[in-house]
Amino acid sequence: MTSQKKLTPEEISALVNGLNPIDWAQMELLAKLPPGQRILPTLNATLMIRAGLRSAFMKKFPELSRSEINMMILEYLTPIRMEKHGSV
Repeated sequence: MTSQKKLTPEEISALVNGLNPIDWAQMELLAKLPPGQRILPTLNATLMIRAGLRSAFMKKFPELSRSEINMMILEYLTPIRMEKHGSV
C-alpha cells in the first residue's frame, strides 16, 4: 500500500484557493441536526431531480407507462460499466 504525504496548511490553502465559498450558515444548520436527518436535504434534491426527469420524459414519450418512464429514469441516473470478457 502506498504511503500518502500529509499536506501542510499552506498546501491545503493553495488547493482550495479560488473555490466557491462554503455556505457556513447551511453547514452550521446541518451540523446541529442528528445524523439521521443530515441526509434529508440530499434526498429532497434527488426527489426534485427525478420529478423533473419524469416530467420531461412523460412529455417526450407520452405513449410510455409510468413504470417504463421510471425505468428510463433509473437507466439515465445509473452509470453502467460493462467489461469486455473474451471475444463475445
